[in-house]
Amino acid sequence: MSQRRSRADGGSRRLIRAAQSALEESGAKTDRRGIWGWMLFDWAQQPFHTLIITFVFAPYFAAAVAPDAARGQELWGLATGIGGLMIALSSPVLGAIADASGPRKPWIFGFSVLGAVACAALWFATPGMENLLPVLILVALAVFGMEFAAVFNNAMMPDLVPRAQLGRLSGSAWGLGYVGGLLSLVLMLGFMSASPESGLTLLGLEPILGLDPAQREGDRAAGPLTALWYLIFVLPMFLFTPDQTRRNFSGAIEKGLRQLGATLRRLPSERSYFSFLASSMFYRDALNALYAFGGIYAAGVLGWSITQIGIFGILANITGALGAWLGGRMDQAFGPKAVVSASILTLCFCCVLVISTTADQVFFIPVGVAGSFIPDMVFFTAGALIGAAGGSIQAASRTLLVDQAPRGQVTEAFGLYALSGKATTFIGPLSVAAATAYFSSDLFSFSAQDAQRLGVTPILALFALGLVLLPMVRSLGAQEAAI
Repeated sequence: MSQRRSRADGGSRRLIRAAQSALEESGAKTDRRGIWGWMLFDWAQQPFHTLIITFVFAPYFAAAVAPDAARGQELWGLATGIGGLMIALSSPVLGAIADASGPRKPWIFGFSVLGAVACAALWFATPGMENLLPVLILVALAVFGMEFAAVFNNAMMPDLVPRAQLGRLSGSAWGLGYVGGLLSLVLMLGFMSASPESGLTLLGLEPILGLDPAQREGDRAAGPLTALWYLIFVLPMFLFTPDQTRRNFSGAIEKGLRQLGATLRRLPSERSYFSFLASSMFYRDALNALYAFGGIYAAGVLGWSITQIGIFGILANITGALGAWLGGRMDQAFGPKAVVSASILTLCFCCVLVISTTADQVFFIPVGVAGSFIPDMVFFTAGALIGAAGGSIQAASRTLLVDQAPRGQVTEAFGLYALSGKATTFIGPLSVAAATAYFSSDLFSFSAQDAQRLGVTPILALFALGLVLLPMVRSLGAQEAAI
């Protein structure tokens, strides 16, 4: 099979056109509408990560809903960690049952409804509210529903195209998702989220729909907008992307659990499969924690406004789309393992850069000028690199998992993949929460800003653990995949 590569120009239309052309010319198993439907799931879901988890609602929660930024970081870690723990405990079992029963779309539908409803209800998180428990429960349920829907959508990927084209498909889908996140962020910051002081959005406009800046209604609208966006753009996947045929569900639970038990007993002897799950468990959790706390960190340590964090998010989404798109082509050329390794090294550097940057320091060195823009520029640079490396590592990880998954057990494999990611997803945020609380305690005399800086250091350790385990993972190179 000949390999066709397109030249990068950074445009979103060129990105999708190149992916579409590659799929059509490679003997794809699914027609154009089915491929587009599957790819649009990433477009539909990305605003959840962009608006809720990273750049709008999370910083708003820490800055205006929680008592202070450090406490907000701690509570946010608790809520997202509990959501991740719920996924870790249930995803392998439900994935095995789904493999035994056949279709994935009913599972996607159920978890989509749960996630969308929880997101929409975040509108009721008002500034300075006394009882934060309902908000924390909604955040945990949103994480649970949205992430679980992705487990079953990812499991559909190997049925769409031949193995040789999976890297490009995964990379293009991730790139499309970042473009969707970018557009939703521009919509939010340009027309809805306004500064409480000026009452104007990033574009200098009054918020649409009569949203009240004083009550932070523009920031709170991130929840309903995310839910509406998701429900609209997930429809093509349900309508056009083919699903597995239905099997006898009456015996599916027993068969699925039996199959999962056999896999778990066999897994420690499968060195590559086991090592990949362990490695990805650490590096994906580190990446998720970096995304989750990046905006909160910038708000607390650098004193950034929601508008500045939004610009940071726009930049990260642009580079994320480019990174995912380019990573898909590097995946096809060199294999997914090389892409994952390079991305982890880049993210380790970014993590050190973030931790060492404050309003008056870069790499722990004072900049010497009060109010210098240098720390802001350094943080923007870190955000651009995080976006690019994050996009490529997530796209390549899906392909690398397919190389490990036994035939006929793809949903179970993605369930274990979710377990390997979510088993420490609660450890990552909770460790950040615990470290932040520890360094904020009376045992130390650290300021709130220094406590936040020290609180995110567990992220770097998780990246390092993932990198150490990666050499034991088997990966199909481009030539092997094409055979």
